[in-house]
Amino acid sequence: MTEVLHTRDDLAKARAALTGTVGVVMTMGALHEGHEALLRVARDQSDHVLVTIFVNPLQFGPHEDFDRYPRTLDADLEICRRAGADLVFAPTVNEMYPDGEQAVRLDPGPLGAEFEGASRPGFFHGVLTVVLKLLNLTRADLAFFGEKDYQQLTLVRRMVRDLAVPVRIVGVPTVREPDGLALSSRNRYLSPAERKAALALSAALRAGAAATGDGGTPEGVLVAANLGFDVASKGAAELDYLVLADPDLEPGPERGPARLLVAARVGTTRLIDNMEIWLGPR
Repeated sequence: MTEVLHTRDDLAKARAALTGTVGVVMTMGALHEGHEALLRVARDQSDHVLVTIFVNPLQFGPHEDFDRYPRTLDADLEICRRAGADLVFAPTVNEMYPDGEQAVRLDPGPLGAEFEGASRPGFFHGVLTVVLKLLNLTRADLAFFGEKDYQQLTLVRRMVRDLAVPVRIVGVPTVREPDGLALSSRNRYLSPAERKAALALSAALRAGAAATGDGGTPEGVLVAANLGFDVASKGAAELDYLVLADPDLEPGPERGPARLLVAARVGTTRLIDNMEIWLGPR
């Protein structure tokens, strides 16, 4: 039985009644199969699963889609029940930010201004602020984040380490459609033609990964990935960035484990994706 909570007081009471390990899955709602995968992993690794559903205004810029972002609470709750969540915390904006505009926000450091942060200034200030606030409210032992939002996952891990937050961060692999498109709540904004063009992101990653073998160089990976994007896009998607970095998103290595990340705009929808790759022979 999934209990739905809307206030911080009710959450505190329900959390106090739980014994054993508690895993939290933080979402902005509009849940899909990728979220279900997070919930299943959380269910396997925790005694109790707590889901948060909150569209966080702090991580939307002045011209972004806060009002447009889908709110599908009834459908979300059904997914939570099906996945065996014990508690769902679905607060209002006033409940999360009772004093109005949040005066204190976390600084994500230099990485927060790169990649997604360069395209969306202030985005990671809002993300880390709400994540830390929800970690404090839920007092979770484990927190599960999808690898699709890899920069977010990396910054959350750094925040937890740097601020000595007593929680273990667990990354969960990206869930994809059969044709390779990474699942995202924003995919529902795409028209059929845009949905086809969006495959350019995963095509770029596959092309880059194919160029990583014996003798493959970082430069060769990026050339192949850019070509893969162009061929699949046919001009219908606008590339924002395509970068190669190490697993901690530091400057890319010459050999060994690396991360290939891509972001693009398809119509009015901005999409991101990434893939773990290995440079050179193993």
